Amino acid sequence: MLRILVADDDADLLEVVVESLTEAGAKVASAKSGAELLKRLGEDASFDLIIADVLMPWMTGLQVASSVREAGLEVPVILMTGATDASLNERVDLLDNTVLLRKPFDQDDLKAAVQRLLPGTL
Repeated sequence: MLRILVADDDADLLEVVVESLTEAGAKVASAKSGAELLKRLGEDASFDLIIADVLMPWMTGLQVASSVREAGLEVPVILMTGATDASLNERVDLLDNTVLLRKPFDQDDLKAAVQRLLPGTL
């Protein structure tokens, strides 16, 4: 079973993402911040995928993804954003095994992003 760790400071969006992925057959854990995500990942590095919001207070999704890579973890990362900043694409492109998912998105968009990084999993 696919294990996913999701972080977003927006409780409503976090709930929707967790429910969508759970309904699709994944086992999903959640965090309310980037720091909480990294703490959970430090306790259990066996997640197959990380999904994090780009714009979270104190630690952005980009900082989370960078920290994951600096720790030597190869786990794929999906960064969610509603921002239209063109330079964001360039910064995400510099991170291996990381894709950007633009908000608003629906369940099909979310599944497609997962499939892009982990084909055949959902």
